[in-house]
Amino acid sequence: MAYCASTQSLFNLKLSHSHRSKPSQALISYTNLRTLTHPSSSTNITRFKASFSIFPKLPVLSALRRKFNIGVQKEYASGEENESLVPDATSEENFSWTSVILPFLFPALGGLLFGYDIGATSSATLSLQSPELSGTTWFNLSAIQLGLVVSGSLYGALLGSILVYSISDFLGRRRELIIAAVLYVLGGLTTANAPGLGVLLAGRLLYGLGIGLAMHGAPLYIAETCPSQIRGTLVSLKELFIVLGILLGYFVGSFQIDVVGGWRYMFGVSAPVALLMGLGMWSLPPSPRWLLLRAVQGKGSLQDCKAKAVLALSRLRGRPPSDKLSERQIEDTFVSLKTTYADQESEGSILEVFQGPSLKAFIIGGGLVLFQQITGQPSVLYYAGPILQTAGFSAASDATRVSVVIGVFKLLMTSIAVLKVDDLGRRPLLIGGVSGIAISLVLLSAYYKFLGGFPLVAVAALLLYVGCYQISFGPISWLMVSEIFPLRTRGRGISLAVLTNFGSNAIVTFAFAPLKEWLGAENLFLLFGAIALLSLLFVILVVPETKGLSLEEIESKVLK
Repeated sequence: MAYCASTQSLFNLKLSHSHRSKPSQALISYTNLRTLTHPSSSTNITRFKASFSIFPKLPVLSALRRKFNIGVQKEYASGEENESLVPDATSEENFSWTSVILPFLFPALGGLLFGYDIGATSSATLSLQSPELSGTTWFNLSAIQLGLVVSGSLYGALLGSILVYSISDFLGRRRELIIAAVLYVLGGLTTANAPGLGVLLAGRLLYGLGIGLAMHGAPLYIAETCPSQIRGTLVSLKELFIVLGILLGYFVGSFQIDVVGGWRYMFGVSAPVALLMGLGMWSLPPSPRWLLLRAVQGKGSLQDCKAKAVLALSRLRGRPPSDKLSERQIEDTFVSLKTTYADQESEGSILEVFQGPSLKAFIIGGGLVLFQQITGQPSVLYYAGPILQTAGFSAASDATRVSVVIGVFKLLMTSIAVLKVDDLGRRPLLIGGVSGIAISLVLLSAYYKFLGGFPLVAVAALLLYVGCYQISFGPISWLMVSEIFPLRTRGRGISLAVLTNFGSNAIVTFAFAPLKEWLGAENLFLLFGAIALLSLLFVILVVPETKGLSLEEIESKVLK
């Protein structure tokens, strides 16, 4: 083979300069190199890699080993029958759509329940404060108490994302989502049956813990178990489920707003959905990649982890148990993981996410979810009601009806992103969407500054903002977060991204009122517009295109 000839020449060249004094070791290494005639043989691979351990500090041989790893992976992927668990951009894995529905649906319910809390809370707080409709004697909440009710789940999500940072790889994606479902159920039932404010706040905190775990585990599980060619569609579709949850919360709120104690129903509806999520995740297998990572880290028996990974992949693809194709795909992925982490410790330090490729991934993913919030998304939606009222929409006097209108539009625009993300790619949607966000924010500023007599400008700007957000930052940020981190630090990296998202959300939410009073609405939206332009520059200069690449290819090509 030409590959073997070039390998042998490189070896002889380095040998002539550095190892004439060690003929026995050179002979062993030369003998191992000759076995490359059949590099797909696991025995020969092992011998070849062993030969490099004799020369640990030679840069030429270090580079040669990297070339060998690539060659081995290509050799494994050759042949008509071999299909990788994560095929490259030029090949597509055969799969059945029916086999990927449930592994997507049940994790996505975690996003739906997050969105439902956003939608339901807006109406539940109105019901809870009403003397006639609250059904309680403690309805007269102070501003601080009301703020705690509204943001209680946010604090829980922040706490959950902190806790999951160090235990996510131990739990695994499946168990993490099961625990999230249990927390959702407990939080929903506790809140719905709260006899007083203290129990209500405890229920909100429990529910928020579920949000933190679900928003971490769901994109991980979906990205690691679905075929590469539809990964963008499915992870983005999870964002559609969040929007669908918001819309569901608005609808439930609109139907229960005139019922005595209606806020209890609004919060309680989440419990049966969470129960369905938990039972569904219980029926699904673990992520095959997570099982192989545990084997590479020495956290489990290699043979046992491989067998479980094969069984998991077979179930995820709708194949018979121990299917030969699944076995080849798992072996292919294991070789990729093993060679990638051959020179590293079995498990990285807790700060490894801030080093090397993981740091680059965090800058990309963390930057996207940060800009997602600080471009004013919570604040712009806060102004939705007043803006529509100035345009003369009679339905705008009813906050729940206005929310439904905005929710339907968000759902429509997110659907467009889901349908186009794997065709157009991530960068075009981000660049186009963020550009539209910047324009809409400037228009909103102009409306409050000198275009107050043209309310349709404000309505158009509001809809432009919502639409552009839902085709860019909304779904694409979480998609990029789910796929950009190396497998070794993916669990911790995503937990940091979730923490960044909820933390920046909290900052923007609590800073809005004083900033509005200090700057005025027109200057505040202008500030958000300037941040949007900065985020557009970040996307153009920093964010890569990952369309069509497997998770391993992203790690080897994009993060190097």
